[in-house]
Amino acid sequence: MKTLKIVTLGGGSGYTPELIDGFIRRHAELPVSEFWLVDIAAGEEKLNIVGALAQRMVKKAGIPMTVHLTTDRETALRDADFVTTQLRVGQQEARIHDEAIPLKYGVLGQETTGAGGFMKAQRTIPVLLALCRDMERLCPEAWLINFTNPAGIVTEAIEKYSCIKTLGICSGANSMMMDIAKVYDVRREDVYARVMGLNHLIFADQIAVSGHDVTAEFIEKLAQGNGQHQLKNIPDTGLPPAFIRALGLYPLSYLKYFYLRREMVAHSVQDSQTHGTRGEQTREIERQLFEIYKNPQLGSKPKELESRGGAYYSDTACSIISAIYNNRQEIHVVNTRNRGATPDLDENSVVETNAVIDRQGAHPLAYGRLPSKIRGLIQSVKAFEELTIDAAVTGDYSTALMALSVHPLMPSVDIAEKILDEYLAVNRAYLPQYDY
Repeated sequence: MKTLKIVTLGGGSGYTPELIDGFIRRHAELPVSEFWLVDIAAGEEKLNIVGALAQRMVKKAGIPMTVHLTTDRETALRDADFVTTQLRVGQQEARIHDEAIPLKYGVLGQETTGAGGFMKAQRTIPVLLALCRDMERLCPEAWLINFTNPAGIVTEAIEKYSCIKTLGICSGANSMMMDIAKVYDVRREDVYARVMGLNHLIFADQIAVSGHDVTAEFIEKLAQGNGQHQLKNIPDTGLPPAFIRALGLYPLSYLKYFYLRREMVAHSVQDSQTHGTRGEQTREIERQLFEIYKNPQLGSKPKELESRGGAYYSDTACSIISAIYNNRQEIHVVNTRNRGATPDLDENSVVETNAVIDRQGAHPLAYGRLPSKIRGLIQSVKAFEELTIDAAVTGDYSTALMALSVHPLMPSVDIAEKILDEYLAVNRAYLPQYDY
């Protein structure tokens, strides 16, 4: 059997034990012999800490996998089969600016939604397109599995500007289905939800448990406050019961940023003043995690990792890689080109939806027209995404200003301009495409 070489960019991330755990548990179906963790020089200390834990985990599992740690991307990428990305350009400090600057103007500061997602994309897209150019030279047949946020925007940029095979993944839809399974006391495998929309902007319009349609019943449970989907990084503020019934769909927690805009901004402002922004809180969580990771006796993924927002990342990433490698023809929720899933978005727009995954990649399942009650929101956010990608590639100030201005969460173009100018000022080191 052919063994696999897998490379992870951003290998020093606190998420890495999740990923290693997933590959260890699936080694019988995914014979990974080489696992390369890659990071930049500034992240080398974290890389060595988390890499040593990964090596202990593999040793404890007793599987024939070698974990390599390096800052030499070329050596790592050569002849790779799969490349995964979980990098954060500018690290947590840049995220904190992304969140704090908009909050000064009463605008949501969030790392993937709205202004924060825009700014993260400006730093990230050029770096990942450079990675793609390296992959085109060193491992042109490899799959790029992107977990770096904003995942949908980044995946669309790669689809548009590179020939590398790619899928974007997010743990959101999987965690929604796990919450459904918890409500009905069944296994995750017994749950199916038909998902439509964009990354961090998805709705489930059909929900089945053990083959039985429970959509209406589950929506009523949501309205009554049962089975609420709550990601670790989203404030615990419930949607009004009357609105849930009127919507008739199961929304990802991120939709509260749109439907409870005033309340969520107020919560974010108060939380940032009391506990710091989410980035500041995550920086402290990471500091604690890495102290745990340093323990030479630790040989497994620590439970404390669940306090990060990306729980179940390994299940999502590893199961999709396995579906490609083993030609499984399984249905997974991924970020991929529309290709007929809905006529309400461009064929080449990246959407987040159910798709059959095999060795050819993702084959989206068509669901037709978007319901009118969510169509406008999704189309307006897609326009924002397209402008955000254009700005990241060209470094054009006017395009960047339009991207921020058209986002549904931006209250005025004057505020959009102020936020953009502050963003550009503090991110100068990470934006070579912009003409300062």
